[in-house]
Amino acid sequence: GSDLLKVIWRECRVGLVLGALLAVLGLVVGTVFVGAKVALVVGITLVLICGWAATIGGTMPLLARRLRIDPAVVSAPMVTTLVDATGLILYFLTAKAVLGV
Repeated sequence: GSDLLKVIWRECRVGLVLGALLAVLGLVVGTVFVGAKVALVVGITLVLICGWAATIGGTMPLLARRLRIDPAVVSAPMVTTLVDATGLILYFLTAKAVLGV
């Protein structure tokens, strides 16, 4: 229980920092090529997806081990699929909130 919460907290923070760094780059490049509003959508989405991906990537092996499944077998395909699918949802929800589309 407490290990899982520690991992979630640590991984989420690392992902958010990485996302923030990528978001700055995305904001600059996006503003130049497509405009500030779309760049803002990209920047916010990068922060959210990186935080989410790091959290899922860090917790999936622990959850697999708890379910008595080899973490190496489950983690890569499940993490990729889950993060890709939910990342699109996060992107579209962010675009809807920022752009009103």
